[in-house]
Amino acid sequence: MDNESFREAGHQLIDWIADYRLSVPERPVLAQVGPGEVSKNMPPLPDQPQSMQSLLQALDTVVVPGVTQVQHPMHYGWFPSNASPASVLGDIACAGMGTLGISWESCPALTEVEEVTCDWMRELTGLSEQWQGTIHDTASSACLVGILLARERASKLCKNAGGLQALKSPLRVYTTAQAHSSVAKAVQMAGIGDSNLVMVDVDPQTHAMDVSALARCIREDTTAGMTPACVVACSGSTAVTAFDSIDEIADVCAEQNIWLHVDAAMAGSAMLLPECRHLWQGVERADSMAWNPHKWLGTILDCSLFYVRDTDHLQQVLSTNPSYLRGSTDGEVTQYRDWGIPLGRRFRALKLWFHLALDGPDALRKRLRRDLQNARWLADQVAAHPDWEMLTPLTLQTLAIRHNPGGKLSGEALDRHTLRWVGEINDSGEAFMSPSMLGGNWMVRVSVGVEATEREHLEALWTLLQRHSERG
Repeated sequence: MDNESFREAGHQLIDWIADYRLSVPERPVLAQVGPGEVSKNMPPLPDQPQSMQSLLQALDTVVVPGVTQVQHPMHYGWFPSNASPASVLGDIACAGMGTLGISWESCPALTEVEEVTCDWMRELTGLSEQWQGTIHDTASSACLVGILLARERASKLCKNAGGLQALKSPLRVYTTAQAHSSVAKAVQMAGIGDSNLVMVDVDPQTHAMDVSALARCIREDTTAGMTPACVVACSGSTAVTAFDSIDEIADVCAEQNIWLHVDAAMAGSAMLLPECRHLWQGVERADSMAWNPHKWLGTILDCSLFYVRDTDHLQQVLSTNPSYLRGSTDGEVTQYRDWGIPLGRRFRALKLWFHLALDGPDALRKRLRRDLQNARWLADQVAAHPDWEMLTPLTLQTLAIRHNPGGKLSGEALDRHTLRWVGEINDSGEAFMSPSMLGGNWMVRVSVGVEATEREHLEALWTLLQRHSERG
């Protein structure tokens, strides 16, 4: 494809994307295909160049039916995965420039724009200058890096000697059952092992970590000859958006120099609002933290911010410095290859820069406040209805709800009822929510925050909830 052909095809693609975005509210929320249907309908391997029009037609007929519409105003499942058009343009610029991010020398702009945008986000969320940031693909990668940093501090850089196999006592990591599954995966991948991941009790009402239980677990492990290495605190947990008390957890960690990593993957967006920052009070005392602009804020995937305070330790753990990547500016510039797992990196900061520049922070704050108000409206409807219940306090924009007609159902009967009505709504394509386990029974998460969702859509959801729950 030559440059002029690229220009023509690119215009066609942008037009298709714009039309597709306009059509999303009219489409079913849930993908309308069965297993294997998309692959069966794929066109054959081309033996000649195809036209852009034929590709766009295949997108319409093969791909789009197999897409769950997470930009749909009636999507309330998982957490918001917004993809603002402004950030999409930044992602196109990233791909179009085709940069190579393996060192400062390979693309000075990639490094320095990332430094600046991470600093902007630090300022917008009220963090102090002691933090320095980088952009990972997801909070899962950031969590793994945080646990690796904790492992190496607790083991006095065991990676430079015999590794974990040479340690006399096992390392322990502490979190709660509310933590994202990426924590358990990171513990496995860091070689610490499932049996050394301690699930600390939570408050039965808020589902936040019980800090006295954490202190007790650490004392017991220390007495047994184990080495407490890391606490992963939730600042907005996955199932119910619980907020652990970071300040109190930091007190416990400080006693034994235990690494504290804060996972604020979704809720970090709320910290653009000064009125929400009390929810992560004490975050300045953590050692590392991560949050995802590619969730509620709306910067398109993949864009996860990872901040640390001790960048010397970070580079001690992750730097390899092969001779073929050394340059004359070493020691003067940031080498982001030493701040994460991969060597090659995309110019992710462009989509964040475009998002901030084309939409502006004020518009982002306004939308976040709208979502908080809409979530509160729905919570009020649920709380006022005798057959519906809010299972946890509403802290941000995620509701944990259950329908129990007359309070008569329990156990398996309640689970069957819950899974029936949420399944009917999801299968209908009119809306989508994600069921989850809480306290041994199924409940339903309603996560408000898609960019297109307005009050009218919450009103439509409330009508659906009542209609389908009463059918049984």
